[in-house]
Amino acid sequence: MLKPMNSRQRSWTQHQWLRLIAGSIILVSLTLALSNPAWLWLTAFVGLNLLQSAFTNWCPLIVLLQRLGVRG
Repeated sequence: MLKPMNSRQRSWTQHQWLRLIAGSIILVSLTLALSNPAWLWLTAFVGLNLLQSAFTNWCPLIVLLQRLGVRG
C-alpha cells in the first residue's frame, strides 16, 4: 500500500528548480526568437551559465534559491 507523501518529500530541491527554470527560459526565448532573433542571446546566456556551472560548481540561480529557502 502506498503511503501519502509528507511535505518534506513533496518539496522540490534546488537542482529540480534549476532545471525547471533554465529549461523554461530556454524554451520561452526560443519561441520569442521566432519574432525577433535577438532573443537567442538569452538562450546563449542560459546555456553558457549552465556550462560554466558544470566546471565551477557555482550558479547564481542556486544562490538565489538558497536565499529563498529552497532546500538543497
